[in-house]
Amino acid sequence: MSYSFEYIDIILLAMIAGFIFLRLRGILGKKTGFEGKMSTQFEEEFQKIKTNLDPKPINKNFDEEAQKDFLKGARIAYETIITDFSDSDNKLIASKPLLSKKIHDQFKEALSDRENKGHFAEITFIGIKSATVNTHKKIEENLEVTVDFVSEIITCIKDKDKKVISGDNEKIKTVYDTWVFSKDIKSVNPNWLLIDTIT
Repeated sequence: MSYSFEYIDIILLAMIAGFIFLRLRGILGKKTGFEGKMSTQFEEEFQKIKTNLDPKPINKNFDEEAQKDFLKGARIAYETIITDFSDSDNKLIASKPLLSKKIHDQFKEALSDRENKGHFAEITFIGIKSATVNTHKKIEENLEVTVDFVSEIITCIKDKDKKVISGDNEKIKTVYDTWVFSKDIKSVNPNWLLIDTIT
């Protein structure tokens, strides 16, 4: 008889354990992993990070404030391109990321011709007297801006014997340039490209 009571005890304990398991399952559920909501503070920080990573297109209206910001960069690009093209190594290095393929090929051809003749340039960039937006227009997904530059430089071309054959290595020259820059308005690349020079 003692064995039968032991079996009954085991069955009762199993039934109690099963009942407790079913109750816990009903309360806690059976899914795993994080299913709650982010805290308000964490969600705000997450949105900040997401916003910083999103591409920021340029101002399509190109208003006065946008033009001022653009001209700051245009001045730097102008000086970089002028000095890179007119220095003594006959190579395009610093200005390469700022040039469209068309302008890069034109400049490279001119530099190759200069080098083949045994000539090299010397330049002292005095500064930019003025830079103003002439026109701006949207063409498909690109914004094109025409800028009038007035600068002062000292420049000359020398031969292999360092004899001046063009320009003046002492005289300050006022230069008037009109350049056209372009940028994809959807691109996150901050660089504008020089796509044309107008004389």
